[in-house]
Amino acid sequence: MIATYAKSGTTWMQQIIGQLLFDATDDLEVAEMSPWMDLRVPPKEVKLPAVEAQTHRRFVKTHLPVDALVFSPKAKYLYIGRDGRDVVWSLFNHHRNANGAWYDVLNNTPGLVGPPMGPPPESVVEYFNDWLAKDGHPFWPFWENIRSWWAIRDLANVMLIHFEDLKRDMPGEIRRMAEFLETPIDESKWDAILTHCSFDYMKENATKSVPLGGAFWEGGAQTVINKGVNGRWRDLLSEEESAKYERAALANLGEDCAQWLAAGNG
Repeated sequence: MIATYAKSGTTWMQQIIGQLLFDATDDLEVAEMSPWMDLRVPPKEVKLPAVEAQTHRRFVKTHLPVDALVFSPKAKYLYIGRDGRDVVWSLFNHHRNANGAWYDVLNNTPGLVGPPMGPPPESVVEYFNDWLAKDGHPFWPFWENIRSWWAIRDLANVMLIHFEDLKRDMPGEIRRMAEFLETPIDESKWDAILTHCSFDYMKENATKSVPLGGAFWEGGAQTVINKGVNGRWRDLLSEEESAKYERAALANLGEDCAQWLAAGNG
């Protein structure tokens, strides 16, 4: 199980795990192999039988907090965190490039809770301020999600990964994940694993790892795999806006968790 808040590294994690489980195979259909279980499309009547029919080691993704899962000691959980400001910049790209099909699926598929999704504002800074003031708006609560996974980080079947640590030392983090998953690495394929998990490779082969090949976004799957960098907010947020976020992180997460979320373990 790969868990995260929202669009903050799950695609990268799915690619890494797919490479570990399938020995650096090229052109894996990762999005089909590793479905987003709590997404309302396709409906569970279609999705669950497809997952049940898989004969390989399953790896699925979720954006749920722990208390919304049927948490199982038989499963292994990888949770990837990222500074909330970087999450917002990623979400904004995802939201502003969404096409009519995306809005239709989100708003008209049975099971919608809350108001329908509308278009984002023009300004990413306004988007950030709305997200911070309304705790994850227009998606779902942010702080609760982080807190829930942080609280169980010491369980033997839970591993926390940070986006910044993956950027800083991808080979080391992949080896750490392989050990956690009890998946031996074929050293003869190590270079291929690293190549297939690189941003350039994933950007070039984005249709394999983005749901429905990117059909929900203008520009397709390569729009979703956008920049792969952190800190874009630094040039746009004022010092007070950034400090307001940091105060909220400290108040909602406590010092240790807030520090981890800001920078990982580096």
